[in-house]
Amino acid sequence: MQFLDFEKPIAELYEQLEKLKENGDKSGVDVSATVREYEQKIAATRQDLYANLTSWQRVQLSRHPERPYTLAYIERMTTNFVEIHGDRNVKDDKAMVGGFAELDGETIMFIGQQKGVNTKMRQIRNFGMANPEGYRKALRLMKLAEKFNKPIVTLIDTPGAYPGLEAEERGQGEAIARNLFEMIKLKVPVICIIIGEGASGGALGIGMGDRIFMLENSWYTVISPENCSTILWRSWNFKEKAAEELKLTSDYMSQFGLVDGVIAEPLGGAHTNVDEAAAIVKAKIKETLAELKKIDAETRITQRIDKFSGMGFYDER
Repeated sequence: MQFLDFEKPIAELYEQLEKLKENGDKSGVDVSATVREYEQKIAATRQDLYANLTSWQRVQLSRHPERPYTLAYIERMTTNFVEIHGDRNVKDDKAMVGGFAELDGETIMFIGQQKGVNTKMRQIRNFGMANPEGYRKALRLMKLAEKFNKPIVTLIDTPGAYPGLEAEERGQGEAIARNLFEMIKLKVPVICIIIGEGASGGALGIGMGDRIFMLENSWYTVISPENCSTILWRSWNFKEKAAEELKLTSDYMSQFGLVDGVIAEPLGGAHTNVDEAAAIVKAKIKETLAELKKIDAETRITQRIDKFSGMGFYDER
């Protein structure tokens, strides 16, 4: 198990527990009662620790190396997933994945950013930062779902769209803007779930839906805390302060009305029990789809436009 810096008290208890088990195995002494005491102490410590997480600690959890990514959720929630590749123009962007899958017998188009599970795959997946062809592939899949009247679920987890020169040359801004323009008019139900990092236009490029949800330990804002700190204080050293000031966590986003709800995670984060996390997300998708299907397409589109048009405020003087 990997622990974050603020989880040090839990890590120390786990270390003591492992030593206790090892000594018990070597000596043949029954240590089951002591093991149970340690397990109860770990559970209580975790409960206390996670009751008052700071914004920066939630950002750290959203980036946990063992946190499940898009394909992990699809694998556990669905059957018969058929991944569809390529944007029919440049290439297949490995940072953006998608395809049809069955969720309890219903065919749904799943689309999302995919980070790598190890160093090699992170390079192949470009750390979940999609190029323009990734967003064009996503749009192609959305249009395909609309053609066959299938709902769309997007799973958002990206530190941002890829900012490289070649991405700009191939029209990164236009690709994201085109997705916003087209997603707002889709005739099928669209559910967007932020499962990890939701940064800037990289998240918004597949984030225009009838319902927007966030996992408890995810974040959603225009810029990462580190980059915000660099711009405002010319240093990454103020990233914790930036995270607090950005109000980027799920509870703030829900209060501001920028998302429609927060999906609870297993205690300690989604990575502590991936199967349970996937089951919770699956239940939310099914519940929301049942709700959206009762609304006709034109009404859904109007509500979608009103939802995003009503975000933010301005003052005319």
